Amino acid sequence: MRLVTVLVWVLAALSVAFWALRLWGPSDEAAPAPVARPALAQADATAVGRLLGATVQVAAAPVVTNNRYVLTGVVADRRQGGAALIAVAGQPPKPFRVGAEIEPGVRLTSVGARQAVLAAAPDADPLATLELPPITR
Repeated sequence: MRLVTVLVWVLAALSVAFWALRLWGPSDEAAPAPVARPALAQADATAVGRLLGATVQVAAAPVVTNNRYVLTGVVADRRQGGAALIAVAGQPPKPFRVGAEIEPGVRLTSVGARQAVLAAAPDADPLATLELPPITR
């Protein structure tokens, strides 16, 4: 009987010591390893515009101006200038923000509700004004 009593007291003391070390002792958990953050990807201007409620007007049969540039959609934004979907030389259309260089010497200088203006520099005379066809219902 005495042996059982001693074993119970030893187990109780070990339990108290264990929990005291758990509460006030060093942590068992290692500090988490630092995680490298991935680089921020450039946002697609048309997708951001749609997310914010802008309407992208895509023409069924885009108007070809200058036989090189085709305007297929615009996102007019008063605060940031907007963006345009422009196909160059028969390639698939790509989004360009206002101020972006489409080709060497050709920049998108402004967008309107249904048009995009191309020029050599922001203050230069327009090289071309691309327009979406009228909406037919």
